[in-house]
Amino acid sequence: MRGAMSPDKPNKALIEAVRSRADKGTMACAVAFAIAERLHAAPIDVGGALDLEDISIVKCQLGLFGYKPEKKIARSMEAVPDELQKEITTGLTDGRLPCAQAWAIAEKFNMSKMDISAACEKLGIKIKPCQLGAF
Repeated sequence: MRGAMSPDKPNKALIEAVRSRADKGTMACAVAFAIAERLHAAPIDVGGALDLEDISIVKCQLGLFGYKPEKKIARSMEAVPDELQKEITTGLTDGRLPCAQAWAIAEKFNMSKMDISAACEKLGIKIKPCQLGAF
């Protein structure tokens, strides 16, 4: 299961929200986060509701999955500035950069989330885990 929500006691508001916003069995990452914000829910619980409803997450805001036809649109940065590299490596957990940490770094450096993915691609660093539980 992707999210932390118990299948025995699903959050009905989350279930209804994901049902109403799904598009042909999919939901963009940004839409899932908008639901989490609107309902004051943890993103992982929105991911759980998506799992329960068999709705796939698409258009990852980091560009890592859910794009057609390439699936992934994250590209390697030409060169990673030293300060950014230090911030990324400092944020690693078990050799990976958590999605939430990637978002925080993007905000700190006033960069796009995809720029952080591009830096990680260049550095050979995987971003994981996803805040929605997709990876």
